[in-house]
Amino acid sequence: MTRILSALIAIFWLATPLLAAGKKLNVLLIISDDLCADLGCYGAPVITPNIDALAKQGVRMDRMYCQYPMCGPSRCSFMSGLTPDTDGIYVNGLTVRYKLKDVVTLPQFFRENGYYSARSGKIYHLGIPNQVGTPGPDDPASWDYAFNPKGNEFPTLDDGDQYDPEPKNDQGFRRNRLKDDEGKTQADYEIASEAIRLMDEHREKPFFLAVGFIRPHVPEIAPKKYFDLYDISKIKLPDNPANDRDDIPIAAFHYKAPDRGMSQQDCLESKRAYYATTSFMDHQAGRVLDELDRLGLRDSTIVVFMSDHGYLLGQHFAWQKMLLFEEACRVPMIVSYPDMQNRGTTTAGITELIDLFPTVCDLAGLKGPGALEGKSFRDLLEHPEHPFKDVAYSMLTRKEANGRSIRTDRYRYTEWADGTKGVELYDHATDPHEYTNLAKDPGHAEIMANLQRILRAHLPATMPALPARSAE
Repeated sequence: MTRILSALIAIFWLATPLLAAGKKLNVLLIISDDLCADLGCYGAPVITPNIDALAKQGVRMDRMYCQYPMCGPSRCSFMSGLTPDTDGIYVNGLTVRYKLKDVVTLPQFFRENGYYSARSGKIYHLGIPNQVGTPGPDDPASWDYAFNPKGNEFPTLDDGDQYDPEPKNDQGFRRNRLKDDEGKTQADYEIASEAIRLMDEHREKPFFLAVGFIRPHVPEIAPKKYFDLYDISKIKLPDNPANDRDDIPIAAFHYKAPDRGMSQQDCLESKRAYYATTSFMDHQAGRVLDELDRLGLRDSTIVVFMSDHGYLLGQHFAWQKMLLFEEACRVPMIVSYPDMQNRGTTTAGITELIDLFPTVCDLAGLKGPGALEGKSFRDLLEHPEHPFKDVAYSMLTRKEANGRSIRTDRYRYTEWADGTKGVELYDHATDPHEYTNLAKDPGHAEIMANLQRILRAHLPATMPALPARSAE
C-alpha cells in the first residue's frame, strides 16, 4: 500500500508542472492616452487610488521610455515590437501594416495561440475628439472583437460649465466639467463597462483584453467632482528658470511660443484639468480591476498598466507631447502577474516600450516572434535591482528637423537634423529637470563624443519623406 501511495504521489508531482504549464494566463493590458508619470504612486499630487493599489500588487517601472512621443507611431511600435525606423511609421493616422504587411502584432500573436483577443477603446491610433466612435486606423487581424465607444466629446453648456469654450490658442485645450456625476456619457466609462462585460463573458477561457482609455488626452472632460478634487490655488506650475530656453535649440519645440500663448491662469486651469481627467481615468481603470477581482481572475491574469508616451505640463514652458525631453519620453508602467515575488517594489532599470511584446509573451510562457526588436524584462521584474539596458532610444520627426535622443543611466543626449540644427546634453545626476544644456561645455566633450557614437550606431541619420500627418 505504501509503495502504491508513493507511486501516486510521484505521478502527481510529475504531472503538476505539466498541468501548470498547460494553463494559459490571461492578459489584461490597460493603456491610458497621453499620460505622463504624474500619478500618486510616482510621487505626484494626483489622486489615483486604483493605479496606486495596482502598484502595491506589482512592480513599478521608473525608467520606461517610448520610442516616439506621439500616439500613432508609439502604439504601432510597441504593438508590433518594432522601432519606428523598422515599421516606417512616424505620423498619426497610419495602420500598423503601413509598411510591413505581414507584421504580427502582440494581440494577434496571442490570438494565434488560442486566446480570445478583444479591444475596448483606443489601442492603435484614434484621433481625439473627431474620430471617437469610429475604429480609426485599427488592425482587424489583432482582434476577435473590437468596441468603439461613442462618448460625448463635444459637450455643450447644457452638459456642464465650461472653461474656454472657444479658446483662441488651441481648441484642443477645451476643458469641461460635466453635470453628470459619474461621467456615463464619456467614452472612458463606456470602455470600462464593455471591458467588464467581456471579462465576464469570456472568463472560462484564456483572453487577451486590451483596454484603451482616452483620458487625460485633450479635450479634458470629466465630471465636476473630479475637478473639485483639486484646489486651483494649490496647483503648482514647474519652477522653470526665466532663461530656461536660451540654450535649447529652436527645433526642440513643437510650438515655439512659450506656454503655447496661454496666460498663467490658463496654464493652471490646464494642469488642473489634466489631473482631474487623470483621476477620472483612474476610477474607470479601478472598475475594470475590481471586476477582475470579483471574477476571481487576478491569480490567473497578467496585468499591465501603461501609457503610450509622456507629456509636458509646463516644463520648459512647453505642453503636450511631440518633444524629446525626459517628461515626454518617460512612460509610466506597472506590471503584475500571478506568483509575483516582488509586489510593491520599483525598478530603476532602463527599459523601452518595444520590450513590452517579448515580456508579455515570456510571462505567458510563449516564445514570441523572432523579428521582435525588444527583449523581455522578466528578470528585471523578478530582480528589480538588476541592470537591464544601457540605453533607451527615442526619435521624433519635424518638418524642419528630425530629432534623435538617447537616455543612459546618467545622461540624455539629443541631436536635431544630425546635429546641424542643435544638440542637447543633460546630466540627470545634477540636473534632473534638464535645465542646463551641456552640449557646448568643453568639459563634457569626451562624454558627448561617446554618446554621439552610441546614438548614431543605432538610429538612422535620415528618415524617409513623411506622409501627411493626421489630426490628433
